[in-house]
Amino acid sequence: MSVAAAYAMSAPDGQFEKLTIERRELGPRDVLIDVKYAGICHSDIHTARGEWSGAKYPCVPGHEIAGIVAAVGPEVTKHRVGDRVGVGCMVDSCGVCAPCLAGEEQYCDNGATMTYNAGVDSSIQPGGYTMGGYSTQVVVTENFVLSIPEGIGLDVAAPLLCAGITLFSPLRNWNAGPGKKVAIIGMGGLGHVGVKIAAAMGAEVTVLSHSLGKRDDGKRFGAHHYYATDDKQTFRQLRNSFDLILNTVSTDLPTNDYLRLLKLDGTLVILGLPENPLSVNPSLIIGRRRALAGSSIGGIAQTQEMLNFCAAHEIGAEIELISADEIDGAYDRVVASDVRYRFVIDAATI
Repeated sequence: MSVAAAYAMSAPDGQFEKLTIERRELGPRDVLIDVKYAGICHSDIHTARGEWSGAKYPCVPGHEIAGIVAAVGPEVTKHRVGDRVGVGCMVDSCGVCAPCLAGEEQYCDNGATMTYNAGVDSSIQPGGYTMGGYSTQVVVTENFVLSIPEGIGLDVAAPLLCAGITLFSPLRNWNAGPGKKVAIIGMGGLGHVGVKIAAAMGAEVTVLSHSLGKRDDGKRFGAHHYYATDDKQTFRQLRNSFDLILNTVSTDLPTNDYLRLLKLDGTLVILGLPENPLSVNPSLIIGRRRALAGSSIGGIAQTQEMLNFCAAHEIGAEIELISADEIDGAYDRVVASDVRYRFVIDAATI
C-alpha cells in the first residue's frame, strides 16, 4: 500500500478537509500517477453533497485528472515514467462484454468502475470504494490511463477528461462537420468546450443560452451564431434549423420547443440530467423523423482521439486555477454559475 494526501468531504453537509488516504500496491499493469491538476465537475458537487443516492464518505471526488507518471508495474507497455497522462471518469471495466470489446467501456454491461465513489473490492481501492483526483497520487490500470499530447497544458487538459469527451463523443458519433448545423444549449463548463470542438470540426455552430451575457465569449470560442432562449422570437426564428442539438444543461427545459428546432432527421441529444422526467409530444418526432437521444462520456479509444484532436487544434478548457483550500467556495460558485468556465485544483496545494 502507499499513501497520498487528499481533500475529502466527510458528510453531505460538511466541508472539505485534508486527510491521508491509502492507494493500492502497484500491480503488474498499474500506473502510479503524480496528480498535477484536477478539474471540478458538477457531478463532484452532486456526489460530495449527497444530492445523488449512494454517496460514500469520506468522499474524495475528481474525475478530471492530469499528471505525470511516477512509476509503472513490470508488465506496463503503454506508459513510461515521466509521461504526461490523464484519467477521466472510469478506472476499470469488465473488458469482456460486447460494449467493452467494442471500445465503449462507459456502457459496460457489468458496470464500469467509476473514478470515485464506486463500490469495488479492496484490490481496487483500500476501503472498498474508489477515491478520485482531489489527491496527490492515484493508481490506475494502464488501459484506463490516457496520454496527454504536448500540445495541451496539463491544467487546461484536465477538464477535457470529462467535459471534453462528453461533448466530443456525440459530435463525433452524430457526424458533426462541414455542412452540418449544430446547436449547443448552455455555455457553461460543458458547453464552452463543445463550441470549440464543434467549430474545429467544421460545423456551423449556434449557442442557445438563456441570455446574451456570454455572447462575446461564444463568438471567441468559434460560435457563428448566439441566441437568447429567454427571447420567445428565438424559437420561431430557428424552427427546422439544426441537424444536431446538444443539451448540456441539467435544468428542466421545454423539450418540445427544442425538438421543433430540428430539421428532418435531426437529433436532440441529452447530456445533462434534469431533475424531472422529460415530457415529449410524439408528433414532433414522428412528423419530421426527428430523434431524441442520450449520450454519456466516450470510451477510452475515443477519449484518446479527443485529446489528440484538441492538441492538434490547440483546444483547452477555459479555467480558473484554485488552491485546494478554495474547493468549498468554488463549489458554491459553480452552483451559482459564477465561473468562466471550469475550476481546476492545483494539486501542489493539497
